Amino acid sequence: MADAQALEEVVAFTSDLIRIDTTNRGGGDCRERPAAEYAAERLAGAGLEPLLLERVSGRTNVVARVEGSDPSAPALLVHGHLDVVPARAEDWSVHPFSGEVRDGVVWGRGAVDMKNMDAMILAVVRAWARQDLRPRRDVVIAFTADEEASAEDGSGFLADRHPELFEGCTEGISESGAFTFHDGAGRRIYPIAAGERGTAWLRLTARGRAGHGSRVNKENAVTRLAAAVARIGAHEWPLRLTPTVSAALTELARIHGVEADLGNVDALLDKLGPAAGLVEATVRNSANPTMFEAGYKINVIPGEAVAHVDGRYLPGGEEEFRATLDRLTGPDVDWEFEHHEVALAAPVDSPTFAAMRAAVKEFAPEGHVVPYCMAGGTDAKQFSRLGITGYGFSPLKLPEGFDYHHLFHGVDERVPVEALHFGVRVLDRFLRSA
Repeated sequence: MADAQALEEVVAFTSDLIRIDTTNRGGGDCRERPAAEYAAERLAGAGLEPLLLERVSGRTNVVARVEGSDPSAPALLVHGHLDVVPARAEDWSVHPFSGEVRDGVVWGRGAVDMKNMDAMILAVVRAWARQDLRPRRDVVIAFTADEEASAEDGSGFLADRHPELFEGCTEGISESGAFTFHDGAGRRIYPIAAGERGTAWLRLTARGRAGHGSRVNKENAVTRLAAAVARIGAHEWPLRLTPTVSAALTELARIHGVEADLGNVDALLDKLGPAAGLVEATVRNSANPTMFEAGYKINVIPGEAVAHVDGRYLPGGEEEFRATLDRLTGPDVDWEFEHHEVALAAPVDSPTFAAMRAAVKEFAPEGHVVPYCMAGGTDAKQFSRLGITGYGFSPLKLPEGFDYHHLFHGVDERVPVEALHFGVRVLDRFLRSA
């Protein structure tokens, strides 16, 4: 059980991990090894035998296994990433890598994404060691590199090159689930992720005839690309309801006392108030233009122009996504995947989901637990190659006004100490009962 030392350690570990700068700038520009060594030392202190694994020097992953009490039960993967996105110190109220604990809050890059969960995992397994406790199932712990980029040096490397370490794992849990969502009317909702949209990061290339900026040019690559990007940005994607999103809408409608009219989803979302934000990004595919690269001098028409688009598609929606991009880009613009990962769906009627629900309800009896689909993605995509069904479950009890989602990759990222304490208690309860 989560004892007093576990509650102290989860705060200290979160702060310590934040102070280890593991900024992932993409393109291989990151070094997770110091954080991996920190985690491995604390796992070893709990009597485990962690492995440090690298595809590239400095891009370190940690894997350890906790033996369960029931050898016949399937193993459970618990994973968290060690890297974080960049942060500009001049934009923050505190230094983003200070790990400062102020007024009951831990500040810094990674406080919610996701060094808090890494710290919870460490605190829980160390509490088990002190009390000679074991989970029912084998628990495989993985701390990964490179989640904030391609995962090529992290979960992708582990899944492709070290599948034996995950033998017996049928399900996994990681970030972005079981946090408090306040709906503005006194309800406390705890969404647990049971799906993820697929990742489709795109590179668009238009080619034309280079020439002088003063001359007529009907084969202008910039014009062709700009037109395609404008079509993509303005496109209204059709509604696509997956089982997870349908279940989310049905439960949210029940909680709000309105009819779950899945035949008129936009009207239903209007009735859900702020809670609509939990699902509105996952009722459709999406494609958002994000970068544009063209030209080198104002009076020179370039022969090539490039744009980048962040595309996401729902489970079962990839064929529609590809066909739509073919149509929107047109004959003068080519597109390709720069990064492509699958969409995921997990059952919401499974014993594991029920165990997560029960763990949250034990420590937040006033809460309403609902499934939801993540708009983005996690390392669960790579681990799905091993047949592991992924859920988002990193529990936090948050006060009203604490904008959890906007702190992901945001300025002044932080997490309340009490939220970490809640997370340790819930995670311990779930892992020992699942």
